[in-house]
Amino acid sequence: MSGLASYSASTDKASHEDLITRHAPLVKRIAYHLMNRLPPSVQVEDLIQAGMIGLLEAAGNYDAGQGATFETYAGIRIRGAMLDEMRRSDWTPRSVHRKARKVAEVMREIENAEGRDARDVEVAEAMDLSLQEYHQILADSSGARIFSYEELSEFGEVVPGETNTRIHNQMLEGPLKGLENSHFKEALGEAIAGLPERERLVIALYYDEELNLREIGQVLGVSESRVCQIHSQAALRLRSRLEEWLPKSGRSKG
Repeated sequence: MSGLASYSASTDKASHEDLITRHAPLVKRIAYHLMNRLPPSVQVEDLIQAGMIGLLEAAGNYDAGQGATFETYAGIRIRGAMLDEMRRSDWTPRSVHRKARKVAEVMREIENAEGRDARDVEVAEAMDLSLQEYHQILADSSGARIFSYEELSEFGEVVPGETNTRIHNQMLEGPLKGLENSHFKEALGEAIAGLPERERLVIALYYDEELNLREIGQVLGVSESRVCQIHSQAALRLRSRLEEWLPKSGRSKG
């Protein structure tokens, strides 16, 4: 290797290591931010480990010519790596996903038939459940992180107020992908705007204001468990209204 090539290689390596060292705190910051919005069974150490892998990949693949700063690009890759790890380690029984999809399906049928929002008592009755059993499904669904991040990944990972990996990557792939995401975001915005007022408020506080369920309960004057139910019901209602955006494989699994 010539002296110039050797110098260039050592410089690149130093630059790569410097990026990792300087941005390691970003991994922890993102991990603890996500922890505030996830079930207690998720371990922050697992998120940090996955995030460091994302940071390493970001340092190796970053192209300043794309226009984004390294911190912005790395943040996207770090968050994406954490979400991927959460999907791989999903502990949720298949029956929980199946019941949640059934709720969304029944909601869609009622709303198509009645031309208005489906009420929880109607969904419970249509599923031959007591209201308490229906609310338990909502609680289980929330514990499965439905619509927190994983559910929206089926929609292309569009989360109001969140930067996300897949949208960023797709935007870089070409104008058709960008247009596709633009259409989805428009559909998602319309679906959120059409939610019942309390559900819409919970979604706004959770995703836009980034409050956790306990904090939202304080704002609304209700218990954290009640906020959990409202959040899950809003999530499943949105799933029912955005069904056409779900990939076929996502509809049938579980």
